[in-house]
Amino acid sequence: MPQAMACQIVNQVKDRRVERGWSQEQLSALAGVSRQSINSIERNRYVPSLELALRLAQIFDSTVEAIFQLEELP
Repeated sequence: MPQAMACQIVNQVKDRRVERGWSQEQLSALAGVSRQSINSIERNRYVPSLELALRLAQIFDSTVEAIFQLEELP
């Protein structure tokens, strides 16, 4: 039986937001969540729901896979 690997989710939310010149408040208004939620996502302290991940991908005209990646821990 294959062993489960230890992973973490990393994201490009802050990079995408900064590229567009948006504040956390602006992105939170577009996404319909609080600024604190955006801050927590950017700092990898909160994993968004599938619905929010899809909404963020749509806002950034991207895919969920391009914004959120699963990285193996050493």
